[in-house]
Amino acid sequence: MDVVVTGGRGSTGRWIVDRLAGPHDVTVLDRRLPDDGGHPAVDYRALDLTEAGGVFDALTAIDPDAVVHWAAIPVAGNHPGVDLFQNNTLAAHTVLSAAGRVGADVVQASSDGAYGFFFAEETPVPDELPITEEHACRPEDDYGLSKVVTEEIGKTIARRDSISVASIRPSWIQIPGEYPCRSEDYLDDLAAGAGNYWSYVDVRDVVDLVEAALTADIAGHEAFNCVGPDNTLGRPLVELMREYYGRVPDDCTVEGDAAAYATGKATAMLGWEPTRSWREAADEDVDVPRV
Repeated sequence: MDVVVTGGRGSTGRWIVDRLAGPHDVTVLDRRLPDDGGHPAVDYRALDLTEAGGVFDALTAIDPDAVVHWAAIPVAGNHPGVDLFQNNTLAAHTVLSAAGRVGADVVQASSDGAYGFFFAEETPVPDELPITEEHACRPEDDYGLSKVVTEEIGKTIARRDSISVASIRPSWIQIPGEYPCRSEDYLDDLAAGAGNYWSYVDVRDVVDLVEAALTADIAGHEAFNCVGPDNTLGRPLVELMREYYGRVPDDCTVEGDAAAYATGKATAMLGWEPTRSWREAADEDVDVPRV
């Protein structure tokens, strides 16, 4: 399969590229070319993904079977909100529009930020636990809003051009051996993880889900939660919710130290389940891919 990966030199994108290179022919589209030549099995093209002409030219020339759109400003607070929103939505519209024109299926980075919990002025208790993909998206911030719009772009392109678009909604992505969600500052402050209900996901589980979505038979647009198998604190989630928020939603079926987000949809449709827990991965010695 010929696969284009945008943002393939980013902190998560490099893991995606490293996994896909070899089994597939991979071309990375990013702002800058690697100084050292990059991954030996990967082609690179430097371009601004918000510039429609360059993106259409590149995808028309490559004519890929699939596009993994992973380029974005990944978090709120580091850029002016209007710049973040413009970058993320314009890049998504440009890349997905071009993918649709060449008939390439898409897997794209969304976020649990689309639900609107973490960056809300006052984090709400969710309508349900665990949180399914059907939960309402109510972002108050520009980052979460950009992800909602990105998913709407995916729905539009899927309808218009009859391609499949899978939007992956990771929670806080952790790198093996690093795991800031297990740092002393995080563990000693219950508020530190309350905004996403103490959720996380190992980057390798994210890559597994991207790969599963690439090879699955998906019709139209589908969104998939992508979180680890447990919460970061290893305590019963109901206990954490009651201690910090004072209550749990009426619709609550979560048990033990499970994550706040449901992943059953990805299991049912893609055969994916998260397999890396902080209990092992936080101290693993794994080389970060060089791309």
